[in-house]
Amino acid sequence: MPQTPVNLILLTSIICMVFLPFLSSGTCKLNKESPADFAKRLTVNDSTDKQKVTSIFLWITNNIAYNVRSLQNGKTNNAGYWLEEDNDSSSPLKPLNLRIAENIFARRTAVCDGYARLFKVMCDAIGVRCEIVTGFGRVSAGRFGPNFRSNHKWNVVFLDTAWFLLDATWASGYINYKNEFEWHYNGHYFLTPPTEFILDHYPEDLRWTLLPSQPLADEYEETPFKTAAFSRNYITFFSPESGIINTVLGDSIVIVLENSRPKKKIWVSDFSYTDSNSIAIMQCCGAVKPINKLERNKVSCIYHVIDINARWLYVIYDDEMILRYQLNIKRPAGF
Repeated sequence: MPQTPVNLILLTSIICMVFLPFLSSGTCKLNKESPADFAKRLTVNDSTDKQKVTSIFLWITNNIAYNVRSLQNGKTNNAGYWLEEDNDSSSPLKPLNLRIAENIFARRTAVCDGYARLFKVMCDAIGVRCEIVTGFGRVSAGRFGPNFRSNHKWNVVFLDTAWFLLDATWASGYINYKNEFEWHYNGHYFLTPPTEFILDHYPEDLRWTLLPSQPLADEYEETPFKTAAFSRNYITFFSPESGIINTVLGDSIVIVLENSRPKKKIWVSDFSYTDSNSIAIMQCCGAVKPINKLERNKVSCIYHVIDINARWLYVIYDDEMILRYQLNIKRPAGF
């Protein structure tokens, strides 16, 4: 007796649920499984967190293709090609990571932002601590000059008693001479030693280098490091232009920004680490507020060099860090 359409649908659904980890994009359109539920099922036979993370990483790198079209569009219109678009307005209460992860899981293509968010959502589902790291991905041996800015995302995971670095985007494959994505697993970017990872991954938050001392980058000789917030605020001019500020104890440094936005308020910080938490504490809990000077589209403030041990100078626009300078402070002659 021939099967009815209902039986065929049920059979297809069962096949998809069993073999989804091994099937390519688009094979199981009937499957409505979320990436979180899939992560639990994918790792059900793994006994350690490392085994579970390995299973998730291998699945992502073998099933999610890089979105070359987004890269090409970004080169054309200077868009943030490394960030996913969030066009889903049907579930406004869902966290952004979850919305994007579900979109990537369904379409099987992503840029680095999507790879990192999908990996985090799947790790969260199995109870493994994971963070998304934003920073600069060095894609060639040469210096980047003014392009020394955030252009990439990757992850850190906590296994046993320590954090580990990984990059699912760069581990999944490469773009060939035809501008086509080719899958080619690169295990170098899975649980990479920090001393090797820093050679081509420079984070906005220096804690995620996982190194005992904050590293320096050669690009600072040409320009300060620009975070993702730098582009969002349409900065058209900044000073100093060099990323390394040579100064002496007791000196003053004038920081200048220019853009067309009506609201202009800048802060400076020489905290060892400056992130969203330290910025919030600085702005609400008694930190000395800098005196801002406005002149047309330019805003400036003065940083006084009073700590010989200060190594970094962070420029904060409203409540986001947008620039990071390297400080080279010496004592004045005869001190």
